[in-house]
Amino acid sequence: MGPAAYRFGAFLVDRAGYRVLEGDRSVVLTPKLLDLLLHLLDNAGELVTKEALLDALWPGANVTDNALTQAVSELRQALGDDAAAPRFIKTVARRGYRFVAPVEIVHPAAPVRPLAAPPDEGSVAVLDFSNVSGDRDVAWLSAGIAETVSADLRALGRFRVVDRWRVNEAVRRTSGALHEVAAALHVRLVVVGSFQSSAGRVRITARVVDVVSGDALADAKVDGRIADIFDLQDRVAEQFAQELGAVLPPAADRRGRETTSLEAYRAVMEGWLRVESLDIRELPKAIADFERAVAIDPRYALACTSLASAEFASYESTRADGVPARDLLDAAIAHGLQAVQLDDSLAEAHGALALILVSAWDTAGAVRAARRAVALEPGNWRHLFRLGHATWGDDRLRAADATLALYPDFAFAFFQIAMVHVARGHLNDAERVLRHGSAVQDRQIGRGERYPALGLHWLLGLVRLAQDDVTEAIEEFDRECGLAQPHRLYGREYTMHANLARGAALLRADRRREAGDSFLLALDAYPEAPLVHAGLALAQGADADWTLTASAATTLRHTSPIAGGLTEAVILAARGEADRAAAALDRVLGDAPAGFAGWWLPVEPFLRQVTETKEVRAALARLADRAS
Repeated sequence: MGPAAYRFGAFLVDRAGYRVLEGDRSVVLTPKLLDLLLHLLDNAGELVTKEALLDALWPGANVTDNALTQAVSELRQALGDDAAAPRFIKTVARRGYRFVAPVEIVHPAAPVRPLAAPPDEGSVAVLDFSNVSGDRDVAWLSAGIAETVSADLRALGRFRVVDRWRVNEAVRRTSGALHEVAAALHVRLVVVGSFQSSAGRVRITARVVDVVSGDALADAKVDGRIADIFDLQDRVAEQFAQELGAVLPPAADRRGRETTSLEAYRAVMEGWLRVESLDIRELPKAIADFERAVAIDPRYALACTSLASAEFASYESTRADGVPARDLLDAAIAHGLQAVQLDDSLAEAHGALALILVSAWDTAGAVRAARRAVALEPGNWRHLFRLGHATWGDDRLRAADATLALYPDFAFAFFQIAMVHVARGHLNDAERVLRHGSAVQDRQIGRGERYPALGLHWLLGLVRLAQDDVTEAIEEFDRECGLAQPHRLYGREYTMHANLARGAALLRADRRREAGDSFLLALDAYPEAPLVHAGLALAQGADADWTLTASAATTLRHTSPIAGGLTEAVILAARGEADRAAAALDRVLGDAPAGFAGWWLPVEPFLRQVTETKEVRAALARLADRAS
């Protein structure tokens, strides 16, 4: 057995405690990843061959190099390492790995203590307020009070207030202990509070706590009628400001709340709790909540924005259908535009509108809206992500990098980056990003966090399939199927995509019967998907009937011209009609507005047999130019 503990960089690896610490934060690692790290540390500076690691980690098991590659990728992600510029784990091509950072052995006599990185003293995190009385009728106040206090602290101009979504995720992935949440968010100050309700009245207590010293820097205690909750929340912020020696702008000048109606405010808070679940079963209820808020106060800009976002999410759950729910998208656009008209200074309204306009292929409008949101709140990762979604090429890469700088665990941003690399034909770059992002995605889903991504394993599988690694491609498609639960937003869609791609991989391996079974699973999710019908026809061989494929493609072309045109081109390629496929691709890419139309074509399995023709190469070159 090796030493009791190691230090490297900001990390301490405690063998006896079987844990890894980064400062005061516990690094979440599976036992397999921790064993891998210990084995590398025990041999720091030396080459550890793949064979040695496979024998050490999976003794006696028939495991491929792919499992080791995935484990190393996940370990790098947990340590914040980069395979392209490694600080800790260096790949030795075709041979193994070497731990390259300086390592300090911690002897038993030495204390095994965390390496504390200094927290950001200018940042503060506001936790949900505890519902002491347990009254379900006012449970929405837990998030409502915290949202308002966050906005008021931001108005002081003295603190960087951590985004509330990030705060809630930190609570989820830790034990909830104050020092663990603070360490996860790298802050020194945390606002904690509670409320107690009875007979239409509420008492709120709150304090600003210095987690390092344990001192309370400011206290607040207010009570009154629940009907006067807005005034009570303002009084909490005013008491904080007084004790902190700061000046709070008048309530009338502070943003973050645009209604005087308690019921409208409550409806919005309850609706967002439903939306943030990303459970499509909750979306109709969320829409009803927001519609109620708008009916109560038609000038409530945040309610109108929220309604647009919920309608858009509902539309997105149908976007891969043969006939998407265009009425939901139209309603989302209308309410998004209305919200901007009600309050042009509400960044969330512009950001939400940007997402919606992308799906309507109004690229120019989406970019304008996203840039306006970022200009209003430049430090908000959500708006930077939306800017990345609206833009393409280098602009998207810059926006995604800025998003990850503020929120390193937002897996959708890795997908955004990979899309650009795929469109450019830079598959090695795409694979590197996707391995990093899929490890983030898996941790998010495992911890039950809000907004976990989907699709990264599917896309990684397509990249590996394009590089002729059929075995790993199928493994990645299977991982995607295991994560894409049908009730989650995009879950049904990626179930279909993963099974479709898996079928294509099995066809590549000449396993036609299994391929047909996989295509049938995809068909269960989307009975009208043209490419699924094309896959079934290919699995059937020379006697296949392509009638259903043609019918489904015609329907899609009518309801979604860009997606339909690209799909028709791929079907022509699958049938070996390279010239017609290239002409169709060129026509669609020529007509499509600026943006990511056709970005996946370089890894489309059904396009493979014609990608070396002069005409299709020219179409893919045009695609790469669009992504510059």
